Amino acid sequence: MARGQDGPVRLRPLPVAPGPGAVEAMPALREALAGGTPVLPYAAGGHPPRVPAGAVPASGTALVLATSGSTGSPKLVMLAGHALAASAAATHERLGGPGRWLLAMPPHHVAGLQVLLRCVAAGTQPAFVDLSGGFTAAAFTTAAGAFHGERRYTAVVPTQLRRLLDDPAATAVLGRLDAVLVGGAATPAELLARARSAGVRAVTTYGMTETAGGCVYDGVPLSGSRVRADDYGRLWLGGETLATGYLGRPDLTARAFRTDGGGRRWFRTDDTGHVDEAGHWRVDGRLDDVVVTGGLKVAPGPVEEALLALPEVAEAVVVGVPDDEWGQVVSAALVLREGATAPTVDALRSRLRGAVPDHALPRRVVTLASVPVRGPGKPDRAAVAAVVLRQE
Repeated sequence: MARGQDGPVRLRPLPVAPGPGAVEAMPALREALAGGTPVLPYAAGGHPPRVPAGAVPASGTALVLATSGSTGSPKLVMLAGHALAASAAATHERLGGPGRWLLAMPPHHVAGLQVLLRCVAAGTQPAFVDLSGGFTAAAFTTAAGAFHGERRYTAVVPTQLRRLLDDPAATAVLGRLDAVLVGGAATPAELLARARSAGVRAVTTYGMTETAGGCVYDGVPLSGSRVRADDYGRLWLGGETLATGYLGRPDLTARAFRTDGGGRRWFRTDDTGHVDEAGHWRVDGRLDDVVVTGGLKVAPGPVEEALLALPEVAEAVVVGVPDDEWGQVVSAALVLREGATAPTVDALRSRLRGAVPDHALPRRVVTLASVPVRGPGKPDRAAVAAVVLRQE
């Protein structure tokens, strides 16, 4: 453990700026990965997450990252240097070799931070999209146009990918990259097909802070990673990239991480999934996102995919809202393409009939200018549900 003027240094808060300013965090990240003082990254200009009094990171910890806090207070995830190294090595192995990375998202969440960490592992210098005015296709195109190297990669969330594909110049530079990781939220099938038809090597990723970011690419676990589903369809993730646990919360650690009879550690996710006919893992959705209407369960994912297949729908989020008769009713929030007319509930149900079960047809529909998000691009379903209720 490193020592400072006032005694042991248990954890070093590390402000990380968006865009080109993120390069200032690189020396501290290198030091932490090499066994130096572990760091606690957070958004520059904000405040570091609160650390439980007296909490000391587990031996070997390089980073402590706050989750995006989908429910309750964010948890502080301890990631060992060897887990982060395994993640970077497995990613580069799957993509075809180490290369340069273009950072296009805020770097204090695991997906953005991993871009910096992969560059540390590869000994390359990252490039940056200017995010001072928010993420735009124009800023991405400018950065990607000046982005050179033998192998070039970037990582985006689905909302960013959609904006880039709506811009011809951005689509062209995307197609010249060796891979574009897409994660942070479920990637609609229509968006993935659209990217690939435009010549973009889009690779879907699934994982979370507790697995050092994505550990399943295009439905196949990375080297050293494992996936299983229990009898209830809940997904468990295991392997070399697993976190040590939650800083200062042994109770939460014991609840989320288990060791099986063979000595293998597993992380208990809140997602359901299955293996498809091609042998690839598919995530069906979060257990707490399932809508129970009239005693029947509706997973939002398939309904959202059916909505996105409609030509006038650019984005869709499906939530359940309370209802006296049904318990919950399936509700759809839509972002329409420019010039499109908002569909009525009856018209929408008619067009979706046959694509989803009758009990999954939306009973309420609202239109939004944009989908509220939290963390690294995940739809804020609670905020969407609140909008639906306000518009009743």
